[in-house]
Amino acid sequence: MTSGGNGVIGLVVNPVAGLGGSVGLKGSDGADVQRAALAKGAEPKAGRRAAQAVATLLARRPGVRLVTVAGAMGEDSARAAAVPYELVPSGVQDATTAADTRAAVAALADVDLLLFAGGDGTARDVLDAARELGGQAPPVLGIPAGVKVYSGCFALSPATAGFVAADFLTRPETAEAEVVDLDEERYRRGLVSPRLYGSLRVPAGRAALSGRKAGSSDAAPATVEGIAREVAARLRPGARYVLGPGATTAAVGRELGLATTLLGVDVVEARAGGGAGLVAADVTEGELFELVRGREAVIVLSVIGGQGFVLGRGNQQVSPRVLDEVLGGGQGGGPGGGDGLVVLATQQKLAGLGGRPLLADSGDQELDRKLAAHVRVITGYRESTIYRICAASEEFYG
Repeated sequence: MTSGGNGVIGLVVNPVAGLGGSVGLKGSDGADVQRAALAKGAEPKAGRRAAQAVATLLARRPGVRLVTVAGAMGEDSARAAAVPYELVPSGVQDATTAADTRAAVAALADVDLLLFAGGDGTARDVLDAARELGGQAPPVLGIPAGVKVYSGCFALSPATAGFVAADFLTRPETAEAEVVDLDEERYRRGLVSPRLYGSLRVPAGRAALSGRKAGSSDAAPATVEGIAREVAARLRPGARYVLGPGATTAAVGRELGLATTLLGVDVVEARAGGGAGLVAADVTEGELFELVRGREAVIVLSVIGGQGFVLGRGNQQVSPRVLDEVLGGGQGGGPGGGDGLVVLATQQKLAGLGGRPLLADSGDQELDRKLAAHVRVITGYRESTIYRICAASEEFYG
């Protein structure tokens, strides 16, 4: 493909990526899971996030050629972004399977940079296609749209993907980024075992990429238990506490003697005489909204090691409307006031960020900007600090 000096960007969208997140299915791989997600009321969001990326790209580089494939795997997002685009035939089927993703990547092999919207499973499909293309494979950049986004080939946010793509056309330097994924069946059983599948060529601006997730295994159990004790000591009687996914929040459940989940979102309510009771475990976004609606509530989330994400990665149940209900437009808490958002992280995890801020990518850029200030982080028993949190879309290109 010739670009006339403006560059050619390809776009592939996995329209079912992230479908299972808001309804607590912890992934979207497989037709059965996708049907279950839709039956629970899940709404596809990958296309919208892809549209944000290409709108940002074309606003920064109006002369770029955007090339994509028909329907939900690209064309619909370009239309939603109201940007000019061209179509190439790919033989894509309506089912949008992994084979369709590989076919779309092959059809766009001649572009200067390929944007793909999805999660780690989509990144694996792109990697498989790149291996089939060999030396003809273009560099790629992921638009984060999945439930799991642990691989290092994704931009921090859809808008950041657009900015990085625009800058890449001026400075086409590349680096290698790892592709990792989890076995979703094991993941749903609480077994987190990421596997390295290979690497992809990506734009070299690593600061704007999410980086590979770092595990929490280095954290001393005593440190995590200390965080859990501090959370338990801070409970306000009558308030409901939303415990996000993760080993640290699961330790809070153990401290309270409750059967909470490792990878789900749970709601507990503090008792007047001490302790707490389990209100609901492994809730969907809709269930969570109803459980916090009109009540004093606090959202308790942990940090993804290495990446710094607090919102938008694996906890899609904590949606913009849930956040707005609990935080009341800020971080001062909902109807009952107080700290409406509390973050848990060991000192080692914060140190691993190297001074970089915590990140929010809730899917609502305006809400993320409202959250951008400072948040309380509990780091141990009787230990806490105030740490900066930023909208992922603005941290490097604000």
